[in-house]
Amino acid sequence: MSRRIVSPCVGLCSTTVGDTVCRGCQRSDHEIRDWFGYDHATRQAVMQRLDGWRVAVAGRYLQVTDADRLQAQLERHGIRFRAEQPALSRAVELLRVGRERMRDIRRYGLAPRAAGAGLSPVQLHEAISTTLLARAEACRDARDPDEPTT
Repeated sequence: MSRRIVSPCVGLCSTTVGDTVCRGCQRSDHEIRDWFGYDHATRQAVMQRLDGWRVAVAGRYLQVTDADRLQAQLERHGIRFRAEQPALSRAVELLRVGRERMRDIRRYGLAPRAAGAGLSPVQLHEAISTTLLARAEACRDARDPDEPTT
């Protein structure tokens, strides 16, 4: 019996338009190309790295005040997440999908930290996404592009 291959893909791949790092999932073009050839351990390592980045970056702007409420909102809006995915990584997905419709992040089990105070959900998403992309690009530039960043 084979394992289901989980992917961080969010369906917004910017590598198809020439980016070397996807603006949607923060994987390098090589990681996207080779994803289905990676063994389970390598895919897990990449997923953990991406989650770690999201937790570190989103944690500058947000805190999760109610993980159950956050999960309920993700389910309500049909936003996919993994059982083992940290709550702040899930929050990044919520902002990616719902930033235009969200008014008060507290209704989603989130609260701003000092760096996020006064920012709208759109602005929060932009700040987090910009930082994540810069981190992913720096990581890609610092390594052999044909090796997964684990």
